[in-house]
Amino acid sequence: MVTVYIALGSNVGIGAKQFDHAITLLGEQLSHIKQATRYHSKAVGYTDQPDFLNTAIQAETELSPQELLAFTQMVEQKVGRIRRFRWGPREIDIDIIFYGDQIVEEPELTIPHARFRERDFVLLPIVDLNPAMIDPVTHLTIDELYKNLPITERSITS
Repeated sequence: MVTVYIALGSNVGIGAKQFDHAITLLGEQLSHIKQATRYHSKAVGYTDQPDFLNTAIQAETELSPQELLAFTQMVEQKVGRIRRFRWGPREIDIDIIFYGDQIVEEPELTIPHARFRERDFVLLPIVDLNPAMIDPVTHLTIDELYKNLPITERSITS
């Protein structure tokens, strides 16, 4: 079993309901799921859209990173995600942030997630779950990465 950290976001529909549905479905292949606090944040990238609801989960799985990616994409579809355009509105967005301490760099999959260090709405929920978690690339803790993020780069509103 490998410990994974997965971020969830939503700004279309009822995010809390979509999170609950997604986490139930994720439970088909993940065990010992712990969910972080849910946060509201401003949109990043394409900003002309509603605010997001964000959280993260810590869980264990026997799936490989590639199998986990395929599984999370299937869960997104079941929850009703419509792929509009990059950084556009989402019913649900599920991103693999960490897969144990592995580093994966493939055309369709990058672990740790490529931009998680720049996003307080990913960092803070993982701080809630495990502030001592070490980023295998920078060797800094999640708490250090969050505290080092400039205030001007933060998007959480509540």
